Amino acid sequence: MELEPRNRHKITALLDKGVKIPNPMTLYLDDDVRVDQISGDGVTIYPGCRIYGSKTVISRGAEIGFEGPVTLEDCQVGPRVELKGGYFRKSVFLEKANMGLGAHVREGSILEEQSGGAHCVGLKQTILFPFATLGSLINFCDCLLAGGTSRKDHSEVGSSYIHFNFSAAGDKTTPSLFGDVPQGVMLNQPPIFLGGQGGAVGPIRVGFGNVVSAGTILRKDVLNEQRLIMGKAHRGGEVPLAFNRYAGLSRMLEKNLYYLAGLVALEQWYRYVRQDFFHGEKLGYLVYNGALDNLRLARGERSKRLKAVAEKMPESIRRDESDRIKNRKLEFHQNVDQVCRVFEDDQNVKSANKHGDAFLEAVETRKKDQDLDYIAFIQDLPEAVSTKGTKWLQAIVDDQCQRMTDLLPAMSLFGGSG
Repeated sequence: MELEPRNRHKITALLDKGVKIPNPMTLYLDDDVRVDQISGDGVTIYPGCRIYGSKTVISRGAEIGFEGPVTLEDCQVGPRVELKGGYFRKSVFLEKANMGLGAHVREGSILEEQSGGAHCVGLKQTILFPFATLGSLINFCDCLLAGGTSRKDHSEVGSSYIHFNFSAAGDKTTPSLFGDVPQGVMLNQPPIFLGGQGGAVGPIRVGFGNVVSAGTILRKDVLNEQRLIMGKAHRGGEVPLAFNRYAGLSRMLEKNLYYLAGLVALEQWYRYVRQDFFHGEKLGYLVYNGALDNLRLARGERSKRLKAVAEKMPESIRRDESDRIKNRKLEFHQNVDQVCRVFEDDQNVKSANKHGDAFLEAVETRKKDQDLDYIAFIQDLPEAVSTKGTKWLQAIVDDQCQRMTDLLPAMSLFGGSG
């Protein structure tokens, strides 16, 4: 008895439109997969792959499964992307992004142009700006990594690196910014290097141009730039342990809220700058919509994690003696829903500062005279224009942070008094 592949009619349709499938008998297509969302232009799907979901998009020139089987579920794959082996779910991969064998990339992740990783890399709620490169055997969840100007000058994470994104108390209010959104999107900042066999205890922020030596565990912000950072191990010993004290609550909130503000600014960048560059591709609008969906997922994840910690505040208050600390925790507990709603409401964000109109007008004027290659276009912007763009996005971030300062006055956030 001859075995037939699942959804043989869809596989036949893919072959008819030009998709290269070296061994069609080994390809599994879910019932929801849409043939019209898989390009026939230079796409190759190697043996043993499994594809699921009505939102899955595979654009021209993509290669799926060259090093080993790939499971692809509701991902949007841009042009000339290489997913060489592993599991990919609800993630977005822009032009020439790539991941090696054994990758595990999950929801809330966006890999922008020419970014990627080698083998056995785990990502979730992770955003890599163009050119960012991850080595092998890495867990880099709940991060944003920017910096670099090309494939020869890029931010890099060395092999066997861990972003510690889960606390002993079971919290994941741990997002870390390596670089930032307002400067990073201009693709003109010096790269960040995180040395191998090292790690970072989230949430932290690291400035552009910094080099962290191999084996270093980052535990605090390094906002200065162009530094060589060398860590040292903790001294051995024992100290009393009390869960749910949240002694550093203000610091933790600052990092989370600043990260959320950056996501708001990045979504504005996608809506008002990036959108036209997607529409030049046949399936580009679907990839663009996937990116917006993932940015919303990322904001939702951060809000969810903040609310989970806020729920622990009544118990934590019973452990404290200081009225000042108790008031801070109670304020956070009572206002967390209002805090999260600020980041869910993106109405009038673009027009809320004076720099946006000038920058966007200059961008639109230049679009009329140039080909819509995103990286070349952004890097060709005159310094005066890109500076306006950075000020526009930074003003969005600052506005969001000021709202948080107003909502949580007892916290003394972002240098405020309380």
